[in-house]
Amino acid sequence: MFPFVSLAVALILFEGSLGLRFSEIRGLERVVRRLVGAGSLISGLVAGMAAYWLVGFGWELAALFGALMVVTGPTVVVPMLRAIRPSAAVSNVLRWEGIVIDPLGALLTVLVFEFIVASRGGGPVLEVLLHFLLLVAAGGLIGLAAGYLFGLVLRRHWLPEYLHNVVSLNLVFVVFAGANLLAEESGLLAVTVMGMVMANMRRVPMEGILDFKESLSLLLISALFVILAARIQPEAFRQLGWGAFGVFLAIQFLGRPLKVAYATWGSRLSPGERVLVAWIGPRGIVAAAIAALLALRLEEAGVPQAGLMVPLVFSIIIATVLVQGAIARPLARRLGVAEPEPNGLLIVGANRLARAVAEALNGQGFRTLLADSSREQVNAARMQGLSVFYGNPVSAHADRHLELVGLGRLLGLSPDPDLNALAALRYRGEFGAGEIYHLQSSLDTKGERRRAVALEQRGSCLFGADHNYAELDRMLADGAEIRATQLTEEFAFEDFHRRYWKRAVPLFAIDPRARLRIFTAQDQIDPKPGWTVLALVLPDGEPEKDQTPVDKTA
Repeated sequence: MFPFVSLAVALILFEGSLGLRFSEIRGLERVVRRLVGAGSLISGLVAGMAAYWLVGFGWELAALFGALMVVTGPTVVVPMLRAIRPSAAVSNVLRWEGIVIDPLGALLTVLVFEFIVASRGGGPVLEVLLHFLLLVAAGGLIGLAAGYLFGLVLRRHWLPEYLHNVVSLNLVFVVFAGANLLAEESGLLAVTVMGMVMANMRRVPMEGILDFKESLSLLLISALFVILAARIQPEAFRQLGWGAFGVFLAIQFLGRPLKVAYATWGSRLSPGERVLVAWIGPRGIVAAAIAALLALRLEEAGVPQAGLMVPLVFSIIIATVLVQGAIARPLARRLGVAEPEPNGLLIVGANRLARAVAEALNGQGFRTLLADSSREQVNAARMQGLSVFYGNPVSAHADRHLELVGLGRLLGLSPDPDLNALAALRYRGEFGAGEIYHLQSSLDTKGERRRAVALEQRGSCLFGADHNYAELDRMLADGAEIRATQLTEEFAFEDFHRRYWKRAVPLFAIDPRARLRIFTAQDQIDPKPGWTVLALVLPDGEPEKDQTPVDKTA
């Protein structure tokens, strides 16, 4: 079990470090350094003193517990951030802290453990310090070399793409084991440094590796929690008593706030962002795994109450995850540092049809952002007061400058079906496959499948299988406009169809809870009374009394 736990933790740390790009924390480097440096000593000291006074641990075990509580658990922080959706500054600081502090916290724990063993065996303290320095040097150098060389292999395409996942998985194990062979316990630092080097190298294709490692890490985390928790006897929790609750309170309301107050002093973080960073600091699987690995060795060394180490660590993990997870999202909203709900739409194209759709959706309270590389189309959209991004939505420039905050769907409304398909592939990972929509091209409706892009690459087909860009643009040229119709008991959706028949193309439906539904070839929507239907309607004499045009000034 213990080799499996060690290898799993190494893989989890490598996967997390692949997302650490130095460009993301520009201006916040000092905050992160303080959090993982002296700030960690503050939180560790508070945790250790709490375990000493409230649980009755001896000074040796209390010091080891304090070192373990330095880590904040990226395996828990990252999913929590996805649910909370805090500001970019908060998210980047917490991710960097969680991933960097795990191997450093593991090293600190090993250092404390070596001191305990040395003090009990009468070994010299200088020897322990030299071992620690060797450990850091070995892990850092091996990680740097492995990360750079493997990044070079990927960048120059010396390895077939279908082997990227297998080779990277085996390389993580080789680097971890090799570093540990050179200096025991240096493997975690080595794989973390290796991932950070690869993440910050240019033009290294890692999308497939990231997807594979993220899925594998999730599986390993789930298995580790079950395996490690199964070794704990319920009687151990009863022995801890209310002291465990007191330790949690000390960590949550004293250690973490003091650490963050020191680390963020003089930084550009707002007061609300500092409070949220001070609240979020859950412990995760790395703390649990290291505690399980060392507890047995402590029991063999005859350290009193060593058997209570693992249940106390699990108690803190459970308490921090539950309490912080339940309160963090409402707290972020209250502090004004939460990103808005992702109900906005990124629209590929700023042509006449895209502008009409954006204007109609804006009038119903939905945020839109048009993206187009045509200056003429972009200027026309700006003249209508629409939000627009000037540039190709699938370019490197868009990767750096296209702001997706509050956006959760993609509408491919460009007359170029290939651009729509490329945008669908590019933003599938951002929004999810179920939130990608494309407008059918004339190639699809004419049956020219040999020239058309595969439908599964473009998402759901907008506005039904019988309508393409050329047809809808022609309707706008003929005077059609997008109108909002409120359905009632007297005027249901069937009546809407009978009244407008072939003069209208239903586009969107909004339910009474202000949720936007999109008419597609795959999703047959049945709007009910109380819903609002947005449809592109051709003129036919006098305006219909049950239909009102969208307010152009909205």
